[in-house]
Amino acid sequence: MSRFAAKTVAPVIASPLAAPAEPSVPPPPAPRETPVDAAFFRDDGLLDARIKLHGRLIDEIDLSKLDKLDEGEMRRQVRKLVGDFAREERLPLNGAELEQLGASVFDEMVGLGPIEPLLQDDSIADILINGPFKVFIERHGELELTPVRFRDNDHLLRIVNRIVATVGRRIDESSPMVDARLPDGSRVNAAISPITIDGAAVSIRKFSKKPYDLQRLVTVGAMPACVAEFLHGAVRSRVSTVISGGTGSGKTTLLNALSGAIDHKERLITIEDAAELQLQQPHVVRMETRPPNIEGKGEIRQRELVKNALRMRPDRVILGEVRGEEAFDMLQAMNTGHEGSMATIHANTPRDAITRLEQMVAMSGMRLTPESTRGQIASAVHLIVQVMRLSDGKRRVTSVTEITGMEGQVVQMQEIFAFQRLHTEADGSVVGEFRATGLRPGCLDEMLRRGIKYDTANFDPGRALS
Repeated sequence: MSRFAAKTVAPVIASPLAAPAEPSVPPPPAPRETPVDAAFFRDDGLLDARIKLHGRLIDEIDLSKLDKLDEGEMRRQVRKLVGDFAREERLPLNGAELEQLGASVFDEMVGLGPIEPLLQDDSIADILINGPFKVFIERHGELELTPVRFRDNDHLLRIVNRIVATVGRRIDESSPMVDARLPDGSRVNAAISPITIDGAAVSIRKFSKKPYDLQRLVTVGAMPACVAEFLHGAVRSRVSTVISGGTGSGKTTLLNALSGAIDHKERLITIEDAAELQLQQPHVVRMETRPPNIEGKGEIRQRELVKNALRMRPDRVILGEVRGEEAFDMLQAMNTGHEGSMATIHANTPRDAITRLEQMVAMSGMRLTPESTRGQIASAVHLIVQVMRLSDGKRRVTSVTEITGMEGQVVQMQEIFAFQRLHTEADGSVVGEFRATGLRPGCLDEMLRRGIKYDTANFDPGRALS
């Protein structure tokens, strides 16, 4: 599910460089309960019956034959056993309720149990499990408490172990945290006792079944069409780009969308902690880090993957997120024939992104002076695109900034486009507009040399962009 959502932009004239006064934002409303299968999940007796029935099915079904059955045949067998069980236990269920019970038991056996309906709901962006009895979702930027629950913490742990086992990872007392992914690419983070107090905590960042492209991001109001057109041209022109933003601000969604501008003739290598990029090009090599095994051996970090990727003849290297010592190798790649590489980074502003890159290069152990590090950054990274999750839950591109070089010991930057927040409405919605700063980016010349035309009237600071 995309991290961006639509918001109407008010075309109010304002100075492009003035910081508009923004009234205080009222506190967010308390999470509200959403009726996701409420009639089913609120019945404690039925929940217990489902768990009991699941145990009986495990005893009666030949598990060795499960993998050989297709889904339809497996569902028919489960439905027959559910009907027999309901009659024996004299459960007061009608046909629809019996069908729902069969589906939920099937999910217990081969799916993810109580949260399976949430995974199938395309309107849900995040599933946040705070112990067995509190399951929240994020829909349209707002948190909602659902009636979904697990029987107990052991029930929740069984689901967590089922998730991590599919990607060859583990979670236990000696390794109580894990990053994993679902088969559709949705990102999962789980933490269990002893580092969590009230049961296992699980966060699932869902993937949209239909990946967002730049046109769709324009449609939902994440950025104006002219900004999207500029970014598309910059990526086509092999302008090395870093996407900066906070957690949940939409960095990966934007990176996926920008990757659509890459020529299908190029060889791409993606490197991630948990694979979630959905590149559409035919020539993509996907690599993923590996945590240490139970003996503390076998760990493969992003830095090793970046080094190895440079031996695999990539045209571009795309890092899902730069968070440590691999930053040095990424800058080296951008400076040595892999222009147009892209990455995301956690930072609140483009200037903060530069500072974080400096700090991460220092983590590599290379004895570089601060001036040398900044020189590497200034020559390797050309654009920083800042994204933000605003106070109303909407995700937007808030700044497009170009790095122009060094002046003395300072990396010089110039902002090309900026989102100006004008005011906040009574319901908490943020109203604003996009404007150019009036500066012409240096990468525009490279775009023109490659035959990519762009309307320079979009750099006029005197009008709001749409």
